[in-house]
Amino acid sequence: MNVYFRELSFSTRKRRELVDITNQVEKTVCESGVRNGMCLVYAPHATIAIIVNEHEVGLMSDIMAKIERDFSSSIGWLHDRIDDNADAHIASAFIGSSRIFPIINGKLIRGIWQNIFVLELDGPRSNRRIIVEIMGE
Repeated sequence: MNVYFRELSFSTRKRRELVDITNQVEKTVCESGVRNGMCLVYAPHATIAIIVNEHEVGLMSDIMAKIERDFSSSIGWLHDRIDDNADAHIASAFIGSSRIFPIINGKLIRGIWQNIFVLELDGPRSNRRIIVEIMGE
């Protein structure tokens, strides 16, 4: 079995923002040389989530509106007494910081309308990173 790692680095400009990393992940799969296996996309941050959905402006706005409604910053979370970002931590905990994709015949398998996004929940940040780990043969 082969294992291949790549770290993707980027910055964000807004408090909450969707960053499409699909092309970088697919490029990493290609570079890995793995023909059949799986690809883990993992965010080693407590205030980021990884989601999969369509890259369409209206839908992306709808996703952000849903995040605002479900994980409001104005609830009075206890953690806000320390760091004023409890909403970001809670959203990340419920949405999740990783996704796994199959690799078949050297290609990352995703649905036609499925792109891979980093959901920034506590930006802007100048140094965010995503770990892509590819395992297989």
